[in-house]
Amino acid sequence: MEVKVLFFGVLAEVSGTQLKHYHDVKSISDLKLRIYDDFPEIVHYNFRISLNSEITDNDLLLKSGDEIALMPPFAGG
Repeated sequence: MEVKVLFFGVLAEVSGTQLKHYHDVKSISDLKLRIYDDFPEIVHYNFRISLNSEITDNDLLLKSGDEIALMPPFAGG
């Protein structure tokens, strides 16, 4: 199983990438732990999670092909 993770804004800067693929993750909480292991500095930033283009605060199960986006707070006019 593989999921795609997109990093936006400051999270892309901190991680040094805009895209990373993860294998064998079962849930959003499992994925977050893997991301924190790979990029420990991210733990200091607030961000929202989008699963397949829908914002979620829930610990959902993931399936192969899912697209997860990590989005920091943003402002605009």
